[in-house]
Amino acid sequence: MGRSLNDIIAALPAEEQAAIDARYQDLKQEVEGLRELRQIAGKAQAEIASALNIKQPSVSQIERQTDMYLSTLRSYVEAVGGELELTVKLPQRPALRIHQLGDASAPPQITTRRPGTRAQMGGRRGR
Repeated sequence: MGRSLNDIIAALPAEEQAAIDARYQDLKQEVEGLRELRQIAGKAQAEIASALNIKQPSVSQIERQTDMYLSTLRSYVEAVGGELELTVKLPQRPALRIHQLGDASAPPQITTRRPGTRAQMGGRRGR
């Protein structure tokens, strides 16, 4: 009879067991999809549908989608009781958070420049 995974891990040195446990804890924090997120939050599809003012089959469809608008994802996450954060990871740079992408309720960002200066990209020269 074969050995179980737990038996194999138990036979490893303590440092390797600790590394495996740490990686396991990291993976437990990751979510495969929206369905799992909803289940972790303890919500039913009908509750999400009610919060989003849609029908339950539409929630099922959202959970199966592989591509969607950020606004749809944000609404879904908020209906589950969470908050959506968008983080960009670039090589050799710290992670960056985008705060207002696609947020229609946020005030527009206005960039001003001093009179007599050039626009940074294109445009006409100041007079």
